[in-house]
Amino acid sequence: MDFEQIYHFIFETYAGMGILIGASLIICIIIAAILEIRTRKLYKDRGEKKESDEWSLFDDDDDDEDDDDDDEDDQDDEAEAKKD
Repeated sequence: MDFEQIYHFIFETYAGMGILIGASLIICIIIAAILEIRTRKLYKDRGEKKESDEWSLFDDDDDDEDDDDDDEDDQDDEAEAKKD
């Protein structure tokens, strides 16, 4: 196979483009894994974890939410109902 046939296969056929995208994805995953391992080796000790300061996607605490806006809307609705 010469260079022209390889170029045609990789860039001008569906199978070649799939191989190109798949190879790029695998290379990126390998690079990310290597960099993650190197970072973990560099920053081994992070100290004690403070659970109260951690942010969580599934945080069930309602302390941070401000419900004052809802109360004002309820009062406005009640005032309008009394006018009618």
